[in-house]
Amino acid sequence: MKCHICGAKMKKTRTNLPFKVNNDSIVIVNELPVVQCQSCREYLLEDSVMKRLEHILKKSGKSVELEIVRFAA
Repeated sequence: MKCHICGAKMKKTRTNLPFKVNNDSIVIVNELPVVQCQSCREYLLEDSVMKRLEHILKKSGKSVELEIVRFAA
């Protein structure tokens, strides 16, 4: 697969990404599987990963400012 931004090759990998779930809370998801550009670092989430991620973010603690969770396949 080629990157839609720069045209370089994209590769499956795992990374840690932050997500702002509301005005006061951020969830960092560790070991998130992504397809990432080896040049510009742009990334894509596969549909199955996105569905699971949405579930993780919905059940995250809304009363905490920062939560760190591990993506479990």
